[in-house]
Amino acid sequence: MNAVIIAVLVMVALSLARVSVVFALIVGALVGGLVGGLSLDQTLEAFNDGVGGGAQVALAYATLGAFAVAISRSGLPDMLANVLIRMLGKETHAANQNRVKWVLLAAVVLVAILSQNAIPVHIAFIPVLIPPLLVVMNRLQLDRRAVACALTFGLTAPYMLLPVGFGAIFLNDILLANLNSAGEPLGLEISREMLPMAMAIPVVGMLMGLIVALTFSYRGRRDYAAKPLANTSAGHSATPAKPHMLGLVMSGVAIVAALGLQLYSGSMILGGLVGIALLSLGGIFKWREADDLFTSGMRMMALIGFIMISAAGFAEVMKTTGDIDTLVSGAVDLFGDNRGLAALVMLLVGLFITLGIGSSFSTIPIIAAIFVPLAVQFDFSPMATVVLVGTAAALGDAGSPASDSTLGPTAGLNVDGQHDHMWDSVVPTFLHYNLPLIGFGWLAAMTL
Repeated sequence: MNAVIIAVLVMVALSLARVSVVFALIVGALVGGLVGGLSLDQTLEAFNDGVGGGAQVALAYATLGAFAVAISRSGLPDMLANVLIRMLGKETHAANQNRVKWVLLAAVVLVAILSQNAIPVHIAFIPVLIPPLLVVMNRLQLDRRAVACALTFGLTAPYMLLPVGFGAIFLNDILLANLNSAGEPLGLEISREMLPMAMAIPVVGMLMGLIVALTFSYRGRRDYAAKPLANTSAGHSATPAKPHMLGLVMSGVAIVAALGLQLYSGSMILGGLVGIALLSLGGIFKWREADDLFTSGMRMMALIGFIMISAAGFAEVMKTTGDIDTLVSGAVDLFGDNRGLAALVMLLVGLFITLGIGSSFSTIPIIAAIFVPLAVQFDFSPMATVVLVGTAAALGDAGSPASDSTLGPTAGLNVDGQHDHMWDSVVPTFLHYNLPLIGFGWLAAMTL
């Protein structure tokens, strides 16, 4: 069999067996290299060469983690959470509970979106915001599957479309870099401006899935027992944060400056560093504490950073074997000139790979190395190539059991033991986001 296929199967099988994704990537790369005719030394050399390509992304994650820790020290996320909790707590006594339900769901979506782009704390807001709101949700008999879908949409769709915060890393540092790296020998060149336009149609598919989930699938009432919260972090938001005015002002200035620099330069590293410096000037932390800040940020983002580095090494080994060309020629023989079938199979293969790893960020180096030559061979446009790779990668976050975008919502909604990870988070998000992503991704690939 083709070395690339064997390597991916080994990697996905180990990931699904709950083996560490980093370990699965390394083992898959070693197996693929040896099956592809490389010696052990050649395989390790290729892996080490590829690892360097993931260093920039790992540094971007560390910087973003430090920025998130600094923002959290300002008390701004806690303050926003407490305002929302107090507001909803008062409104639940009103007669129109349906209005309160929609206010709550809209607020959850908005906060989740902000956590990816404007205030990039990722899933760190969930233990602060969601557990105290469970009392309100129970009173409203709100189906928590709807809340899980709202959270996952806000954690996934924004970085696919908006090139700020995590979106700057996903679109510019990872997707753009890997597309151009894989496409350079083939004459394919992608510009930064093309990425949001190409990903807009798949994101519309996710938006349609969110609307269906909230207005049809989970609109009915669901009873939950009044149980104590097992997660002690839920009490964290009971004490309102009271940051000083200068700290609040500088937090806002830092966020705007970081986002503006990301949009201008395309670099999360530069934006994050400037944001951290402004927060220091605002007295959020002392500059001599910067080392501790970066250490905390790296600790928070360490796993995904190492996965990204390992994925870059995996992709380099696959390129070195030369079996990607064999895979491409075999696909052409199999599909002939049927571009529609080729696009559908690429998306399904991407789903298979990303469900195993559980991270869209980590799978792009692997998918791009395989899909870009296929897309060029089948004469897909540059925009369609962006859609195929970007959508196939996003499938891993939208409905994977191992994804932060499903694990995070479960962690917040299951603090009283009444929200099952697989049936109440994974299955609803898979049905309402993965299926629309495949459909709208295929449509975009065929029309752009």
